[in-house]
Amino acid sequence: MAYDVIVLGSGPGGYPAAIRASQLGLKVAIIEKESLGGVCLNWGCIPTKALLKSANVYDYLKHASDYGITATGVEKDFGGVVKRSRGVADKMSKGVQFLMRKNKIDVVMGYGKIKAKGQIEVTAADGSKQVVEGKYIIIATGGRGRVLPNLPVDGKKIIGYREAMVLPEQPKSLIIVGSGAIGCEFGYFYNSMGTKVTIVEFLPKIVPVEDDDISKELEKAFKKQGITVMTNASVESVDTAGAGVKAKVKQQDGSYVTLEADLVLSAVGVVANIENIGLEELGIKTEKGKIVVDKYGQTNVAGIYAIGDATPGQALAHVASKEAINAAEAIAYNEKKFAHLPEALDYNNIPGCTYCTPEIASVGMTEKAAKEAGYELKIGKFPFMASGKASAAGATDGFVKVIYDAKYGELLGVHMIGMNVTDMIAEAVVARKLETTAHEILGAVHPHPTMSEAFKEATAMAYGEAIDI
Repeated sequence: MAYDVIVLGSGPGGYPAAIRASQLGLKVAIIEKESLGGVCLNWGCIPTKALLKSANVYDYLKHASDYGITATGVEKDFGGVVKRSRGVADKMSKGVQFLMRKNKIDVVMGYGKIKAKGQIEVTAADGSKQVVEGKYIIIATGGRGRVLPNLPVDGKKIIGYREAMVLPEQPKSLIIVGSGAIGCEFGYFYNSMGTKVTIVEFLPKIVPVEDDDISKELEKAFKKQGITVMTNASVESVDTAGAGVKAKVKQQDGSYVTLEADLVLSAVGVVANIENIGLEELGIKTEKGKIVVDKYGQTNVAGIYAIGDATPGQALAHVASKEAINAAEAIAYNEKKFAHLPEALDYNNIPGCTYCTPEIASVGMTEKAAKEAGYELKIGKFPFMASGKASAAGATDGFVKVIYDAKYGELLGVHMIGMNVTDMIAEAVVARKLETTAHEILGAVHPHPTMSEAFKEATAMAYGEAIDI
């Protein structure tokens, strides 16, 4: 049977691409080698948030007396925490199975490799092969954890994020290499569970893509929680010969220190899964380990599209999902099943979220980037210490920082750290999408008492109109 569209991979890029294409009247098949939902649903976004929620609950119980509640004999069940996380992931994966049936999408399980234009050979788990044919192909093969040469992941003593989610027993001590979202989220989780955590970051600050003020605030919060943070430091080698691990770490001044722990978690970024899927045979262009695409996701080979972590945009689930919808709509437009080409994605207005405690959320330019771009700035920072809702919740760490162009009032960037800020950042994304000015933010009544009014208060501070601080 020939399809209109074949999607290779069923993660947060692949399955929305398949659904949108089906909604637009195209006949669709999706190919998946492991579990529907890909890494995000099964080994990334969703199960990690379940682990982090358990850590939050445990933290609350440990500090119940702060809220006038007595909780005695509170103990964690590490195995139970992991089991709950896996249950959440399994439920979400089953949800994708339901969506495939609902949208009449054929699911082909196995490893897919593009054999020719419009043909993907799928090798099933038992070794049997079949060829799936379709007019268009959307590559959504995602990414995996980057492995450094001096930090080879063995899955036992040097682990990646997948192993970190399902350890059979809790380590007493853990060295985390890398302080991006994955490193910081696992750092918070394991520290909350009672593991001694050391985070080693090569760059001068943790969460290096964030605004400098955010990085300083998170480092302060982590140290207060008992996490050891080492910046300007690199793990040169790891000795796994003994009972645990010994990591040789080079410090900023050139000296070396040896850290001992039960395990090392490598969290040094993501690389695209583009090997052995047939790109070379078809002459599909790649650059710096990513598939080169136009603004609608089409590769240099007509009819073959690529989205998500396999392409140069930010390696984030919500980016993949929007690229997926754009690619499906572009294909439908080509087939006269959609009225217009989709609006190209604005990669400068993508929110980034880190779900440790305190949470981090940001969109747009950092202060440093805005200054380097030549803008004259108005900057406001509202601390949650001055927020009634934050005080009532016992979560006064953090702040909201806004960066405006002084000339036109354009909202250049928003940076948040604190409780629930990952649920607050969408207001800033929509505001920037609508080219909202500071005066429109001030004119929009924000509910009180909420954490979200900190966005309005920070804006008021930038313009010398602050009321509550």
